[in-house]
Amino acid sequence: MAKKSKKAKKKLPLAYKPIGFALGWTSGTVAGMAFQKTWKVIKKEDDAPDALDRDRGWGEILLAAAIQGAIFAVVRSAVDRAGAKAIERSTGTWPVPEKGGRD
Repeated sequence: MAKKSKKAKKKLPLAYKPIGFALGWTSGTVAGMAFQKTWKVIKKEDDAPDALDRDRGWGEILLAAAIQGAIFAVVRSAVDRAGAKAIERSTGTWPVPEKGGRD
């Protein structure tokens, strides 16, 4: 019986991969929408600057990149954590076998 339980625990990270992929894709979409709304509130513009926008200054481009990165990291971490907790509640096993992150 204990042997079966160990096998199930080893297979869980592999089974979690498609769920993790879907959660990652969803979190990226949500983060993109959140960034667009945040930028609209900050600068009253629909489009955030791109690094290759000739008419935008360094400060504005770097500010947009920093805000976008922060929002993406927070949303991704929240979605990853919620997904892992849901897997743990439903299976009794944490989806990652050891300490560590996604990388």
